Amino acid sequence: MKITGLESFMTRDRDRPRLLVKLTTDEGISGWGECYNHGPDRALPPLLDYLYLQIEDEDPTRIERLILKLLQQSRFPPGALGLAAISAIDHALWDISAKALGVPVYKLLGGHTRDKVEVYAGIYTAPDPRDALDHVGGLNEEWGFRAFKLSPFRIDLHANRWGEVVRTSAEYFRQLREISPADFAYAFDAHAKIFEPWQAVQLGNALAPYDPLFFEEPIRMEHAPAWGELKAKLHCPLATGESLYSRFEFLDLLTHKGADIIQPDICAVGGLLEMRKIAAIAEAHYVTVAPHNPMGPLATAVNLHFCAAQPNFKVLEYRLPDEAPYVLDPYLPKDGYLELRPDRPGWGVEIDEAWLATDRYIHWERKLPIRPDGSIGYP
Repeated sequence: MKITGLESFMTRDRDRPRLLVKLTTDEGISGWGECYNHGPDRALPPLLDYLYLQIEDEDPTRIERLILKLLQQSRFPPGALGLAAISAIDHALWDISAKALGVPVYKLLGGHTRDKVEVYAGIYTAPDPRDALDHVGGLNEEWGFRAFKLSPFRIDLHANRWGEVVRTSAEYFRQLREISPADFAYAFDAHAKIFEPWQAVQLGNALAPYDPLFFEEPIRMEHAPAWGELKAKLHCPLATGESLYSRFEFLDLLTHKGADIIQPDICAVGGLLEMRKIAAIAEAHYVTVAPHNPMGPLATAVNLHFCAAQPNFKVLEYRLPDEAPYVLDPYLPKDGYLELRPDRPGWGVEIDEAWLATDRYIHWERKLPIRPDGSIGYP
């Protein structure tokens, strides 16, 4: 079997662009993958066309060899865009390999260690505790979610005294915890908005008495020793990793004891192959994996197979595919879990190529906060 073609498709999922990749072979088997939409998203299709020339006519089942070739062909290690493109190609190679054998991808990873995969939902639009509970209660009633992620910030952290930011955050979580069912879990994502580590310590420890599922990425990722110092002072689980890429960056973080939970993104680190290597390093450090997954339903399918086979998996971020019809049969939660599809080969989903035939690109970019003095804060 040989790789004979690559097509990229620009589409959308609500207000976010999505870029899907299809690899075809001379035996009529095709595989699908998804890029992380870092932006500039329009830069990815020509990059994918360039990478395809390096794998054309190759055996798609030799995944380790092909990904190594893509990584080594560049003069310097690929950055965010390069790894996003390689991720989608990696996904498609796994999809082809499993379909050729008529099995789900997780069967190629040693089989499933669990029968279903727990997911959590992101909630960022309900400032009042009672409104938040109504929102998550609805998700629980319809889909069975019992784990949720919110922003820890109740007021503008740039326009208010820091002590007041901490006080309002702690008071919010106290009220929400008191009125929530005992089996509801809440995580808090600070989105690396905090520059000074001592502030991250204060905020995390103010939330800690109310039992957060984890405190996510309060500071920037660049300096691993700062994460080791932060974790040592926190009284709640510290999670991070969506802004890291290779196993070497995660090894640096874990060597400095900088996380209780890591959050690599399977559409950003280079794909499933690299994700497994990152997770193995975490397992050796007694650290669990909660994949970053704000992506579309194809990315969720890829993550599901990783999570099903990974022994140190914790919980998967999940985005309901309300406006992503390019996947005809997405994985949907049942009682807070995604169930495996043992009778479906590859990723176990069907792609609507007719929907993808029309470019449905939507522009998206991060909104940068402006501090009172006119300087730009971390988004």
